Amino acid sequence: MFWLKKVLSQLVMPIPLTVLLLLIAWLLWRSQRQSLLSLGKVTLVLATSVLLLCSQSQVSYWLTDSLESRYAANNQVMTEACVVMVLGSGNIEKPGLTAVQQLSATALARLSEGLRQLSLGQDCTLVVSGYSGGQQPTPHASIMAKAAIELGVNPARIVKFGQPKDTIEEAYALQQLIGQQPFKLVTSATHMPRAMAIFTQLGLQPQAAPTDFIASQSFWWRLDADQLLASQRSIHEYVGMLWLQIKGLSALPIPKETK
Repeated sequence: MFWLKKVLSQLVMPIPLTVLLLLIAWLLWRSQRQSLLSLGKVTLVLATSVLLLCSQSQVSYWLTDSLESRYAANNQVMTEACVVMVLGSGNIEKPGLTAVQQLSATALARLSEGLRQLSLGQDCTLVVSGYSGGQQPTPHASIMAKAAIELGVNPARIVKFGQPKDTIEEAYALQQLIGQQPFKLVTSATHMPRAMAIFTQLGLQPQAAPTDFIASQSFWWRLDADQLLASQRSIHEYVGMLWLQIKGLSALPIPKETK
């Protein structure tokens, strides 16, 4: 189910969807039937429109800011025993690079905010998560933990969840660790609405600490790959929220090894 969800979600992302529509248009144009040729023209226009609109500043900003504006930056000081949960993202594994250098831009932004949240409390526990992606030997959580140590975090204050593959599994793992104890939840601002919905539906008490804000405006006529990426990330979140509303929180297995 996990991989099926990943594959299906990719089909509605701007670039895969554009390629799919272009392929359909090409196949329709090979037909000699006038009705199919007309449909091929419509499909070609649709493919072009998807790519242009998602690369355009105002459209991208509208898609992205509508997610990022739901939760403001968190500067709240934590007076009680605190937990900071940093959701997983991505990394590479390359010899010669430090753990910090192996993190993706998104992962580094999340970890940086996690460390800032740690500084707002005392004796805080940092929770990092993420599996290996199925292609690398080391779980993402382990790379995040090593990066946090490189940046000065006490190893004794770090908890690793190396098995969760998505946000739902991350929420289940944290629930087993802290129950209903309030905690800071750190993730990208576009992902925060869906993450908050998942954690609260499980009965946890997250305090949103968004980071990695990417919504930006530019000239209306300028088509930009960065805007396309922002649109794609936002559409991914809208699809994820729709899936969550339709399916709800399924009874997923709790990772056996969470530390």
